[in-house]
Amino acid sequence: MGSNAFGQPLRRREDARLLTGTGRFTADLIAPGTAQAVMVRSPHAHARIAAIDTAVARAMPGVLAVLTGADYARDGLGGIPSGSDLIRLPGTPADQDFAFRPERPALAMEIVRFVGDSVAMVVAESEALARDAAEAVLVEYEPLPAVTRTEEACLKGAPPVWPEAPDNVCFHWQAGDRAAVDAAFARAHRVVRLDAVNPRVHVGALETRGAIGGFAGGRYTLRTGSQMPHGLKSALAEVLGVAPEGVRVLVADVGGSFGIKNALYPEQVLVLWAARKLGREVAWIGERADGFLSDYHARDNAYAGELALDAEGRFLGLRVTSIAAIGAYLAPKGQLSPTSNMPALAGVYRLPCIHVGVTGVFTHTAPTEVYRGAGRPEAVYLLERLVDHAARETGIDPLILRRRNLLTPAELPYATGLGLRYDSGDFPAMLDAALEEADHAGFPIRAAEAAARGRLRGLGWAHYCERVAGSWDEHAWIELHADGRVTALVGAMSNGQGHETAFAQLVAAQLGVAPEDVTVVQGDTDRIPSGHGTGGSASIPIAGAALSVATDDLIRKATALAADVLEAAEADIEFADGEFRIAGTDRRAGLRAVAALLGERVLEGAGWWKPEGPTFPNGCHVAEVEIDPETGAWTLVRYTMLHDFGRVLNPMLLQGQLQGGVVQGIGQAASESVRHDEAGQVLTGSFMDYAIPRADELPPLELITRPTPAPANILGVKGCGEAGAAGGAPAVMNALMQALATRGVRHLDMPATPERVWRALHATRL
Repeated sequence: MGSNAFGQPLRRREDARLLTGTGRFTADLIAPGTAQAVMVRSPHAHARIAAIDTAVARAMPGVLAVLTGADYARDGLGGIPSGSDLIRLPGTPADQDFAFRPERPALAMEIVRFVGDSVAMVVAESEALARDAAEAVLVEYEPLPAVTRTEEACLKGAPPVWPEAPDNVCFHWQAGDRAAVDAAFARAHRVVRLDAVNPRVHVGALETRGAIGGFAGGRYTLRTGSQMPHGLKSALAEVLGVAPEGVRVLVADVGGSFGIKNALYPEQVLVLWAARKLGREVAWIGERADGFLSDYHARDNAYAGELALDAEGRFLGLRVTSIAAIGAYLAPKGQLSPTSNMPALAGVYRLPCIHVGVTGVFTHTAPTEVYRGAGRPEAVYLLERLVDHAARETGIDPLILRRRNLLTPAELPYATGLGLRYDSGDFPAMLDAALEEADHAGFPIRAAEAAARGRLRGLGWAHYCERVAGSWDEHAWIELHADGRVTALVGAMSNGQGHETAFAQLVAAQLGVAPEDVTVVQGDTDRIPSGHGTGGSASIPIAGAALSVATDDLIRKATALAADVLEAAEADIEFADGEFRIAGTDRRAGLRAVAALLGERVLEGAGWWKPEGPTFPNGCHVAEVEIDPETGAWTLVRYTMLHDFGRVLNPMLLQGQLQGGVVQGIGQAASESVRHDEAGQVLTGSFMDYAIPRADELPPLELITRPTPAPANILGVKGCGEAGAAGGAPAVMNALMQALATRGVRHLDMPATPERVWRALHATRL
């Protein structure tokens, strides 16, 4: 592969249109004359629908339709698919299955199960008219008891979300070697336990959800924001009862997703259904307040982690039990985060055996879905908090405890207790370099200076090692045109990462052309025959690898044309740095000259790639905080992240991904949490109540690359999209706890709001 573009910090070509207001998001795609839809949502977390009166709303000016669940059922359409089968890991019983897996109705018919559950849809000539009519839909509810707290959902006597699910259990799942863990705990010198909560979060993507449905020529067309257009197409075909070719999905610019826009939502089905009934396009654009209620939420886990240690502090085994709230309905990927990415519990440590058990529970809340890291940040958070807790409980310095248990390069490849095989990384060197960059040695001086001002100073760190980019395949196509320009078509779908820049840069490097001569096409299920989509930090490692294979195929096919230009045998032609050469001579022809022979034709290369195994990006985050003990207010004063993502395609894009991910982790540690009252009402229903980090609250983020090879990937890359979120929360919380422990605080859960910090400090004085 040529080096003219790979590794260069090219600016994002997308930014010009996005920053000048010419981007095309879902709402920008609404054509004149499109009907507008508004949803009627339940104000109750749990209630029986006694009656729905739509007569007044139907008679209002400009109203085209008022549709209910009864209408939907009469048309014979299906519900929203629930989670796929539970993942099988080492130690997972072969017969492990869901206790109850309900189908989610697109519109609730008899029972509503969370505040924001859809009851009816109003379609009118304008959004304002639809909104007025929605307020005129009269729904008679009979309120029922609700349960929203994760830990309480499976207790005896908790209000049932589904009568068919005793104790509100959706599934029990386990993995690992229970017998080995039990034996390790039996011989342990010390067992340390930590109970921790990973709170429910709202994603708050820049662009709210939206959908535009059309039906013409016997086919449905959906314009929406999604990371996985082809998966959405398949799900829609299933629900609508048509063949996959009867659905087209179009995705333009996507203003953030982080996993939450992957899966099918009711509104995407409903606008297509309404479009067919009305014979015209129907659009629904969610408002921010609506999103706080109806978007899929994330995280929401309660853990108990137990670590067995010998007399010298060496780890013998890890036992984890988790209760994971999946909400009122099992979302299409709702089971994934609590189960399939639990192998991240192995971390970067020499942990001989691990066992994990997860109970997925229904609650009267919005369903939960995958969100940046999809279970890896949750697992890393528990492990890294537990390791620090073990250091305090045993009296062993946390740095010494970690160094004593870190895997070394000499031990790689290493088989973890949950079925992974780490193939690369230098974890001790990563720790040492991170602490040096963060000036760990000078921390006691800074802490003493803070103490002189009446402040508490804390420094904490967290490691992570992720399994990414090893679970699926991807297709890609490369087209060479007569003018020498290149089109790259790929099944991945950008939602802010910069795919147009990254994929063009990758193809340009391999073909030896300028990146601006490469056009990237994504987000059209008609133009792109198949694709998995974006997720799991796999865009460059998998989709990029498929593009590389497609580019090789294009070069192979173009070699025949080059042989004609150079009047040589095809077997004697070589390609490098954008030129075809006759081996052993100075005779050559550029790609553009060869392309000129195409005339009206387009030369196509096709690629497919599926990795034989995952890559293992890893790193170490170091956070330093300062606390005012009188108020509980605290400041993040310094943040350092060293990371290993293998070969780097574009360091500028990498930095952007890490900045965003780190801040999402910091936000969860500091302030983010979806809260409900006892009746199930959402108390954090706006950005006035749900606090995401602000730029002026953050220090400069020092993000440093320290790569090692990626044996499992043909490009040498490991994937970076989720790593920042994995290390951010535990690093910040460990720093806070390092400071709070000096005042006798033994534990604090996220989010560490000033009130919670103050209460924790105040409790030690009582």
